[in-house]
Amino acid sequence: MKKNVSRRQVLKGGVGVAGMLALTACGANAPEAPAGATSGTGSGAGSNATAVPLVKEPGSKVKITYWGSFTGKNGETEKALVDKFNSAQQDVTLDYQFQGNYEETAQKLTAALQSKTAPEVSLLSDVWWFKFYLARALQPLDDLLATAKIDKSDYVDVLFNEGVRKGVSYWVPMARSTPLFYYNKDLWAEAGLPDRGPETWDEFAEWAPKLVKKDGSTIKQAAFIHPGAAGYIAWLFQGVVWQFGGQYSTPDFTMTMTDPNTVAAGAFYGDTVNKDGWAIYSKQEVQDFINGVGAAAMLSTGSMGGILNDAKFQLGTAFLPKKKNFGCCTGGAGLAVLAGAPAEKQQATMQWIAFATSPENTTFWAKNTGYMPVRKSAVESAEMQEYFKERPSFKTAVDQLPQTKPQDAARVFVPNGDQIIGKGLERIIVNKEDPQASFDAVNKELETAAAPVVASLKAVEG
Repeated sequence: MKKNVSRRQVLKGGVGVAGMLALTACGANAPEAPAGATSGTGSGAGSNATAVPLVKEPGSKVKITYWGSFTGKNGETEKALVDKFNSAQQDVTLDYQFQGNYEETAQKLTAALQSKTAPEVSLLSDVWWFKFYLARALQPLDDLLATAKIDKSDYVDVLFNEGVRKGVSYWVPMARSTPLFYYNKDLWAEAGLPDRGPETWDEFAEWAPKLVKKDGSTIKQAAFIHPGAAGYIAWLFQGVVWQFGGQYSTPDFTMTMTDPNTVAAGAFYGDTVNKDGWAIYSKQEVQDFINGVGAAAMLSTGSMGGILNDAKFQLGTAFLPKKKNFGCCTGGAGLAVLAGAPAEKQQATMQWIAFATSPENTTFWAKNTGYMPVRKSAVESAEMQEYFKERPSFKTAVDQLPQTKPQDAARVFVPNGDQIIGKGLERIIVNKEDPQASFDAVNKELETAAAPVVASLKAVEG
């Protein structure tokens, strides 16, 4: 891509079709590569960006569009961050546009790429950014990061490295999270339990009957709440599978849902509801936990801000319980630049990314939402250390972070993998189906869905 080519010229010219290779891999809902998209492993456009001034004419501003996905307190905080950015400098105007949840944002971005109306920068979740990468719709970021003088080594390694493919960065962490064990300290005390989370699932199974309250055969207060597929149960279950010694898949996309340890984890989830009777299934798990319908739940760290704001009880947090091992995954969302924009707009998007993920602003974001601070210097800062003292619940998440790892390919890289696994779990928990039969079917569905991804990945990365 040549310097000083406007976005309109690029779009009209239809320069570059490399991303078309990945479209068949991702199915009908796959994102289309924008005109001018660069090679999936190259950084040529970024090199051009370094030579173009951010603002060509004194007094002018570069306007870029940012698509976000948060509502409630998190959405208010995201908008406040955008307002801070627009007030803090004179070179860039960031037009913030809310697009719905992660899935809705990704679907709208797919349509926008196909209609040539995509924003310059977008929030993308852990299960969506890779699909746009496969479609070659994302801009390699290393040159832009260097031009903006962003110290990549200051990002928390496990979070930053998830957005790197073949040594090239495509996805910068912003709203990153992990599952956390939340418990209601008031109900814990009422049941005579120690003020801590369970060390193991076996220990929690011993405690759980003390937390259950029934009216006849109807559970009025459960010990634990499971979400459904729409509540990302497959994300929360990822750590449990590892704790049992299983996995969803290997890194080379071999599906392992039929592994005896994976099936055992599924059977455990089913038994908590249908055999042992101390857990419930809910489609509004966060609200039910806040309302005391359940005494404990595994939820995202990103839910902490809302829970602390709305809950009428003392909140306790703990590492996830162990089984054979400890297991906990990362999750959440990051920022990606759409390929094909003029160099000055690409530089402007990196100004926003640098601002939003700076030590100061990742601290602001974390304190107001519960998401993880993504910069090491922010975690170690005096402000964050003081916050940990005020909110020990939040410190639990930061302490657990070094023990987390990225999710298995089956959930994050296979189209609809999250929902395929989640609905398999619903069949066990809600429909009381045999775990082996349910996961046999899930394994086959994942294998079918993964096949075109493997082919596309080979085309993109060799």
